[in-house]
Amino acid sequence: METGVALFEKEKPIPPYVRVSATSLKRVVRDIFVSLGLSGFDAEIVADVLVTADLMGISSHGVQRVERYVAGIENGAVNVNPDMKFTIDYGAIALLDADNGLGHIAGLKAMRMAIEKARLHGVGLVLVKHSHHYGIAGYYALKAVEEGMIGLSTTNSEALVAYIGSVERYLGTNPIAFAAPRRNPPPLLYDGALSIIPVGKIEVYSKTGREIPSGWVISRTGEILHGDARRVYEAIKSREAAILPLGGYLEEYGGHKGSGLALIVEIICGVLSGAAWGIHVGYTTVKNANVGHAFAAIDISKFMDLGLFYDRIEQLINEVKSLKKSPHVEKIWIPGEKAWLTMQTRLKIGIPIHLNIFRKLEEIARKHGVLFDVEVLEERLT
Repeated sequence: METGVALFEKEKPIPPYVRVSATSLKRVVRDIFVSLGLSGFDAEIVADVLVTADLMGISSHGVQRVERYVAGIENGAVNVNPDMKFTIDYGAIALLDADNGLGHIAGLKAMRMAIEKARLHGVGLVLVKHSHHYGIAGYYALKAVEEGMIGLSTTNSEALVAYIGSVERYLGTNPIAFAAPRRNPPPLLYDGALSIIPVGKIEVYSKTGREIPSGWVISRTGEILHGDARRVYEAIKSREAAILPLGGYLEEYGGHKGSGLALIVEIICGVLSGAAWGIHVGYTTVKNANVGHAFAAIDISKFMDLGLFYDRIEQLINEVKSLKKSPHVEKIWIPGEKAWLTMQTRLKIGIPIHLNIFRKLEEIARKHGVLFDVEVLEERLT
């Protein structure tokens, strides 16, 4: 696909917002974390993960999360100078102890190790324990793509999701990301939570005054909550409500499938790694949150010629795109295509940041003595 594409955003900005340059936004976010004690190298990683999310149109995991990570650092829950070590390094596998550092730093370190192991053994699997939230799962899967490999990334999280048939928070949102390279961009990228919606989206809705549709959240009394996002988000935070698993709360719609897959993630990322699982996983502001991650890389060249793989995956994609369309859609999309187009657009015209989130970021920067010189390219107040 050519880069001279029409402007496209999968996530439409809602006024009031400002559009800012990605470069200046990343610099300010980096400086905020440096001011809090992270090394410049580590702060650059965190900023890159967050701004990449906003570039891709995943604002739930973008710079609106800065407030959360800053709070974790300020109260001592997050270790800004972690001594991350591989406590297991055997053949194609490894285990990283993140020493309560931010998950973004642990995630990149672990994924790079998985890639190294894949070069030697054809496949690499690295688990992580004693970590924190790591941002968008797809960021790490794409690191394998950069090396001509298939990448997988998954993590557990604080318990926010009801197990099928229950009304209590027990499972994490537990996203899974899978990325495969193509001869020309965009790469194939699937990145999705195993809950109907990530909690970050509900958080964004609460900050931007939007309403929650019916079918996302269930109360402890079994009521399906909807409407005012602030009210629903507060109910989730106070443990009076839970997000529903992928498929919803009934087996008839596949809720057991979302729950079952989320349970698998808890076993791999939590039980097997030595990290916490389910209700035992802490939030970023909790000491010893012990979030667990898992990363895998597959060296395609160990299975077949890379050019042959590109031909075969392109045939698959072309077949999918040539399927007879539903009368309700204009185009059949491949996973990751919308995010890639959104990124190309926002690199050109800027990232839209809701004014409430922009002002909070400015407040955090000034509090920590960071020059808030984010370049505003457009301002839309109505």
